[in-house]
Amino acid sequence: MFNKRLSQARKASGLSLRKLGDEVGVSHAAIKKYEDGEAKPSSTILLKLAKVLGVRTEYFFRPDIIPDLTSINYRKHSALPKKQLNSISQKIIELIERRIELENLFPQAAKESLLPINKLPKVISNDSDIEKAAEVVRETWKLGIDPILDLIDIFEMQGIRVFSVDIAENVKFDGLCAEVLDKPVIVISNNWPGDRQRFTLAHELGHLLLSEMIVPDFKDEEKVCNHFAGAFLFPRESVLNKLGKSRTSIEIKELSLIKEEFGISMGGILFRALQLDIISHHYWLEIRKLFSKNGWHKAEPGEVYPSEIARVFEQFVFHALAEDCIGESKAAELLSLSLTDFRRLRAMEGKDARTHQ
Repeated sequence: MFNKRLSQARKASGLSLRKLGDEVGVSHAAIKKYEDGEAKPSSTILLKLAKVLGVRTEYFFRPDIIPDLTSINYRKHSALPKKQLNSISQKIIELIERRIELENLFPQAAKESLLPINKLPKVISNDSDIEKAAEVVRETWKLGIDPILDLIDIFEMQGIRVFSVDIAENVKFDGLCAEVLDKPVIVISNNWPGDRQRFTLAHELGHLLLSEMIVPDFKDEEKVCNHFAGAFLFPRESVLNKLGKSRTSIEIKELSLIKEEFGISMGGILFRALQLDIISHHYWLEIRKLFSKNGWHKAEPGEVYPSEIARVFEQFVFHALAEDCIGESKAAELLSLSLTDFRRLRAMEGKDARTHQ
């Protein structure tokens, strides 16, 4: 148990055997022996390992809940080097394990898995099928055509576990979807602004729902899910209500106001207008040039859209604590906090009284 946990924590931190050894004052060969189960560290080295890897010592002795990586089906992220993907994978496994452990300790925290959406198109063979799929999901989930204010909360209510992870800023990672113990999971990065996070959430929902329906000679799955994400966040009827049926130009401030309301990027709004034939392809190319010239394709003008926050796990930790299903020590462990920091969080003291996951 210890050796696997040590390997998992080291990979999650992105440290090599040699770097971890240097940090704790032992050779890389000693670290390898710990991970291979051929030796065990002293209590002093154990404490150093926990400190360097940012975990509590209890972490190393927690029973396995997810057997191994084969129980998770990741979609491809070919742009990520293997080491970075490995680090992300281990962080995700740690988050999922804590969530499942809480659900086992406190059954009220468990949600039913994503229920089938019966009215979805049988196949996705054209753009109209994608638009229809987005409309059906909104209709089934009783979302209407209004802006969705808290996307993570909606997904959680529908049985999709959502996790947000801290990823190094130089790592190009938006998110991924997976299935763990027969339940869907979506993971997003904390590094991106809220509109990009929301697009990623909707995009990954597209993978979960539409992957098996896409006709082979139609669009690439990524393009289908991008279209679905835009149609889910900014449905056809809302686009027409906001922009009208035909436009020769659109003001940047107008795009900014719609972005604030619907939580979709200016670029995403313009692409929806192109998809629905509200603007011409010529105008689309011209405004893209304007965005590129001003650097808006990297950072759009105006206020940054607020980040999505995954609150559900922390809420259930405190719910379980209030009902005496867990104690303070277990609550702190689940939130990856020291007991002192947890008590400060519980007492709503200081700037650290915020969501942890």
